[in-house]
Amino acid sequence: MTRNKVEICGVDTSKLPVLTNQEMRILFRKMQSGDITAREELVNGNLRLVLSVIQRFNNRGEYVDDLFQVGCIGLMKSIDNFDLGQNVKFSTYAVPMIIGEIRRYLRDNNPIRVSRSLRDIAYKALQVRDNLMSKNSKEPTAVEIAKELDVTKEEVVFALDAIQDPVSLFEPIYNDGGDPIYVMDQISDDKQKDFQWLEDIALKEAMTRLNNRENMILQMRFFQGKTQMEVAEEIGISQAQVSRLEKAAIQQMNKHIQS
Repeated sequence: MTRNKVEICGVDTSKLPVLTNQEMRILFRKMQSGDITAREELVNGNLRLVLSVIQRFNNRGEYVDDLFQVGCIGLMKSIDNFDLGQNVKFSTYAVPMIIGEIRRYLRDNNPIRVSRSLRDIAYKALQVRDNLMSKNSKEPTAVEIAKELDVTKEEVVFALDAIQDPVSLFEPIYNDGGDPIYVMDQISDDKQKDFQWLEDIALKEAMTRLNNRENMILQMRFFQGKTQMEVAEEIGISQAQVSRLEKAAIQQMNKHIQS
């Protein structure tokens, strides 16, 4: 069975080689003895590892070619720093480094800029959280993390929130085979409620039932923010007359809206 040909950065992924653990160890020994060709073989023989990692970041809106290149940087760092003396598979060592490199790239290219000091607190907080979870076998509270870092709880919460990846309003959160539900479907805006829209229509229609003087008084009072005294001076009547006309206009509008 032939693999589907997919090219990333000019690389035909269907033809990427796969190395056995024994072949990897032989190549690592050659590389550590100064064989440059062995290093190239190790990189080419582990590109599938990069491909498997970047699939986790498919929904970030980034170009696959860019993520692949960044992942390859993480792969090369892993190859250069891997210790054959440690009883661990290369893939186990390399995957976190590749993921870390991609996350740094996404963070540095995030359109939402976060200050260096805030990022430092956030990454220290993540390290402390992992250490406390390993130690106590439970998720630590923000207060416990803050105590370890000698900062306030608010600083920890704010810093961790600041490094969260933004979510697209068009990201699907549920799909049962029909039309998907997106994040924006779960967000409400009180200013755009249907009942508010209908009330606005009813209000405008009720104002058309007023005479010119009543309409002008309500416009000046509630849309221009003027006092009854200011309205009285502007249209040349007493403040008491303005008050009486205003109340009568409002009562007439209420009757129309409620009818």
